[in-house]
Amino acid sequence: MRAVLDIVLIVLDLYVWLLIASAILSWLIAFNVVNTRNQFVAAVSEFLYRITEPALRPIRSFIPTFGGLDISPIIVILIIMFLQRVISYYIYPNVI
Repeated sequence: MRAVLDIVLIVLDLYVWLLIASAILSWLIAFNVVNTRNQFVAAVSEFLYRITEPALRPIRSFIPTFGGLDISPIIVILIIMFLQRVISYYIYPNVI
């Protein structure tokens, strides 16, 4: 059972990195640093959008944007960090 919890923690860590990459890529696209006409950039952007949008959409509908600043990735990262702490401190030690 601990192996399953380890995999869950690794997946949560990976998802945090995907959220960070999505936010950085959206900034790079917004400031015209990268061009979305490039097939690789478009493919990475589409992949990150499809992976992160299901978690970000409910937060975006609940919390308004602050002058064009989207804080939904920060909120999702905080929720993931909370889940990781709960798993690490309360569930993991009690599993044999």
